Amino acid sequence: MRILLVEDEAAIALPLVRALQAQGYEVLHTTTLAASRAAFADMEPDLALLDVRLPDHALGGFILAREVRAAGYLGPLLFLTAHDTSEDRVTGLDLGGDDYLVKPFDLPELLARVRALLRRASDTKTNELICGPLRLDFSQRTVQWAGKAVSLSLREYDLLERLARSPSRVFSVQELFTLVWGEQASDPGTVKVCVHHLRAKLGPQVVQTEPRGYRLGVTP
Repeated sequence: MRILLVEDEAAIALPLVRALQAQGYEVLHTTTLAASRAAFADMEPDLALLDVRLPDHALGGFILAREVRAAGYLGPLLFLTAHDTSEDRVTGLDLGGDDYLVKPFDLPELLARVRALLRRASDTKTNELICGPLRLDFSQRTVQWAGKAVSLSLREYDLLERLARSPSRVFSVQELFTLVWGEQASDPGTVKVCVHHLRAKLGPQVVQTEPRGYRLGVTP
């Protein structure tokens, strides 16, 4: 499980990173809104711990939460803050937060909340994903677009599923080739051809071209 920790106070962050890693989690630690935006683009975490107030923005955690939810991120968000006001709690929950913990917090309690949020997220996962007009059945490996079944090749489906399972993440061409074809790319143009076929069958908006690669073009 991958956890993104957004926390600028070293006295809090460093013991927390060690504790999470001791639990077997992969942890990426950032301290600013800018760095956290980049981290979400590169890493689709299974859970994010967000300090509300960051050095480059007083409400950085709230802003990040709003942005990643708008981009389609479905994982749990837990806010960390020194301000215990009902207004802050309401704001965090309205922005898509799943939990709210006030500093200073008890480390075992935070770890318990992390386990509970990850367990809840795992329990609610289904074998089906609906993103706008796109519907994927992962168990049957079937695809529908606007209610109509669409036949895809093995590689076309694998590429689409890879994008759909991390709808807010941008994948590089090299990364997609390695993940879908299972080898180092000798011809990254293969990915571009596959994307072209997906767009021809499902519509041009199904895969979005980004400066660093591709992402799913429709949101959950």
